[in-house]
Amino acid sequence: MGALAGVKADLFRDAFAYRPMPAMRTDGTLTRHIPERIRGYAAWTPHAVIAAVAFLTFLLGYAVDGVGLDFVITGFVPTAAVLMTLARPVGAWWLSLLSTPFTGALSSEWDGWPWSPAAFLAHLTVMTVVTLRTRPRTAGWMWIGTGLYGVFAEVFLGSRYSTDTPQMLFFSALALLAASLVHIRREAQREVSVQRTVTAIERDKRTLLEERTTIARELHDVVAHHMSVVAIQAEAAPYRVENPPPELEQAFVTIRENAVSALTELRRVLGVVRAEDYEAPDAPQPTLADLDRLIANVGETGLTVEKVVTGAVRELPQGVELSAYRIVQEALSNTLRHAPGATARVEVGYVLGGLGLRILNGPATGLVKPSPGAGHGITGMRERVTMLNGEMTAEETGDGGYEVTVFLPVASASEPTGGKE
Repeated sequence: MGALAGVKADLFRDAFAYRPMPAMRTDGTLTRHIPERIRGYAAWTPHAVIAAVAFLTFLLGYAVDGVGLDFVITGFVPTAAVLMTLARPVGAWWLSLLSTPFTGALSSEWDGWPWSPAAFLAHLTVMTVVTLRTRPRTAGWMWIGTGLYGVFAEVFLGSRYSTDTPQMLFFSALALLAASLVHIRREAQREVSVQRTVTAIERDKRTLLEERTTIARELHDVVAHHMSVVAIQAEAAPYRVENPPPELEQAFVTIRENAVSALTELRRVLGVVRAEDYEAPDAPQPTLADLDRLIANVGETGLTVEKVVTGAVRELPQGVELSAYRIVQEALSNTLRHAPGATARVEVGYVLGGLGLRILNGPATGLVKPSPGAGHGITGMRERVTMLNGEMTAEETGDGGYEVTVFLPVASASEPTGGKE
């Protein structure tokens, strides 16, 4: 029952459905080297090959049978079957198979039985093209059907001096095997390509989640520190005032309770992002004041970095300072990996509405070969900028270097501190 269902699905169901042959891809190993102006024409190479075989079939039928009424069947029908593979592949096989008794009956005794030369070439071509356009299982059914017809023709339609059924089965088996291998290899390449795409997407998602986890850890440490300071100061404040009024004492108690409650909820919610082996840093989180130490460290590796600060230097929110430091750190790390021997320039601009960063590096000039990257560093920087409602561009420069430009908005003391939810 399963075999019969397979035959029905491959050779009978929608056998004459319109399935035009698509153009060939031109990004393969060989076709990508074709000049651009003729590469578009190369996409129609399979169509041209089928048309050439159809013309050869037509000439073969004409050479054997000449011009006459018989040539309409022995020449035109096999040619039409070959051309039909461009639009209705399975239907072309049925046309080739069902027309074989007529082409064989009209051919001379020495032309071949049950396939005439034109019908032989056409049927072999049709089965090969159908295999390439469908699947290997269809090739098996077509070969079995061809063999059954050959036996039927010998037993019920009579026998001539010689038969070409063994030749048809032999050459068709070789052609179908080769076509099946090509089809299987093509499907495997397609699956590998799809799997690579899925893997790249999953890798990007994983990188994004890891970066968000890192950011959440750092912000947890920053916010937890400030909330702890608020709670301690609220508890100590009443003792710094002699005979404070009860209302003031109650206000400080309320502030401390709210701070402790918020700190508890913060640790409960954000604590889940900590890995089991994660340990909170003992030292304070880095800020822009630590850029000189960072530049000195990368300078020891051979990277020459120029630092330029414009505007009035002022203290920014710790989250902005931390994110700005990490962005500069990642940009300089990318320079070390992807542009060995290049020089870098770090520009920090304190403007009225926030903080501007520009990290620029030249092209690689050293003997060390640049290491390939997957763009994870850029993803992390964009995530930090997005978290702070900032803007970022990262692109190559005209001389082969790379430039990262970032703007992080910072509300002034007179502006509301609320942000996007």
